Amino acid sequence: MSLRQDNITYESLLEGNKEWVAERLVENPNYFDELAAGQHPPILWIGCSDSRVPANQITNTLPGDIFVHRNIANVVTHTDMSLLSVLDYSVNVLKVKHIVVCGHYGCGGVTAALGSKQVGLIDNWLRNIKDIYHANENDILTIEDPVERSNKMVELNAIHGAKNVMSTSIVQNAWAQDQKLSVHAWVYSLKTGLITDLKVSASSAEDMPAVFKMDVK
Repeated sequence: MSLRQDNITYESLLEGNKEWVAERLVENPNYFDELAAGQHPPILWIGCSDSRVPANQITNTLPGDIFVHRNIANVVTHTDMSLLSVLDYSVNVLKVKHIVVCGHYGCGGVTAALGSKQVGLIDNWLRNIKDIYHANENDILTIEDPVERSNKMVELNAIHGAKNVMSTSIVQNAWAQDQKLSVHAWVYSLKTGLITDLKVSASSAEDMPAVFKMDVK
């Protein structure tokens, strides 16, 4: 633990909030009035809960710019009602223009999924990543270095998540109504601070395999 983290307390969080408010008001006296007026973020970010990957900071954006959903290892499944509720609200109410599924190298959830050690309830959640590993096992096993192997799984997990978002009825209905909406897979490096576009994107149902396309009424 860093010295700075040792100094973070319950009280210091409240003091930090006051300092942050004061700084914002110096920059713009109407800052909080404008923020309270409503949100119109163009981006939905689906990322990992890892404390080192805050969406706004690593993209140099402000509160109100990105609508965020985070979970352990940025897993996207079709049975996660929390994620689906966020997705539905983002697409149908906020009318976001882009959905980003962003993983990060060094993800503890992905590393745990590659092993056999029991962690707890989360083992059932990480089973989704094990399924991705199983589907790509032949390619993964050709990577001898364990770090590179984990990094590859991080990329595959983000790609799989983005494709799952694309295949939801929520996104496909939006595309059928000619709503401008794109889905992307990214990965973030903790070591460099840089985001890599994995070049897996879709802006219409035509960008998807036929088996996932729905007949939308």
